[in-house]
Amino acid sequence: MTLSSYAQGLLAVTIATVALSTAGLMTRLVAIDGPTLLFLRGAIASVFLLICLLATARGRVFADFARLGWSGLVICATSAACAMLFIGALYTTSVAHVAIIFATCPFVSAGLAFLILGERPSRSALVASGVALVGVLVMIGSGEEGTLAGDALAFAMTFMVALWTVLVRRHPDKPALPSTVVSCLMSAAVALPLASPLAASSHDLLVVLVFGVFAFSLGFLLLTIGSRYLPPVESALIGALDAPLAPFWVWLFVGDTPADTTLLGGVIVLAAVCIHILSARWTAAGSVAPADN
Repeated sequence: MTLSSYAQGLLAVTIATVALSTAGLMTRLVAIDGPTLLFLRGAIASVFLLICLLATARGRVFADFARLGWSGLVICATSAACAMLFIGALYTTSVAHVAIIFATCPFVSAGLAFLILGERPSRSALVASGVALVGVLVMIGSGEEGTLAGDALAFAMTFMVALWTVLVRRHPDKPALPSTVVSCLMSAAVALPLASPLAASSHDLLVVLVFGVFAFSLGFLLLTIGSRYLPPVESALIGALDAPLAPFWVWLFVGDTPADTTLLGGVIVLAAVCIHILSARWTAAGSVAPADN
């Protein structure tokens, strides 16, 4: 059975969100500073993805990079900014706080999509976003401490992710692998002057290697591919799964137990996303069935 483009995008973005939600756990498992982590992750991911590109594109590598153009470079710079702001936020406030703030991304994405693309979000997406917002408000009521600087970085990251989602949707012809390679190189280059990669222990290098390849590289690649087939608000809404998942990984492997209200809010966000995915899938299946036949 062949999946529709919408179903492929839905699956890719969901898997990518689960993979990328482990970033907070990675920062809690290493003893290196933020710039060093950002540099190592960007360098490792870019090398891995470049190898993938060389293996799949072969003689088209230079042509694929040339296809990026100025609009592609803007997308790359936006995603690089997302990574820098994300790591900065994780180092200056709690994982749960970053995840809670990031859960507001669907609303920002919907506004930007309307302004830039003229896309009006579906009623089910708006309803699910409202339910997710309730979950976010419940989690904020947990009283978990954060810092003003960390919260500001998390909000800036959320805006940039929403902008990136809209730009990818507007320019779906840009090659995913070259875009991700350039993005990783950009973030690594910015972090390099402040990084101390030679001071990283073998344990830290192993952790960054595992997360950089399997969580970040493959996750971000799937997110880039999947976002082309989904409206920005839906990509961002699925991304709201990060809110319950990110604190969950930290609790599972590190032992940081979230407050009861954080768990409750996470369940509400998760329910909103799942209900929307099922609703959107049924709607999409009904609309594409005649065309598939």
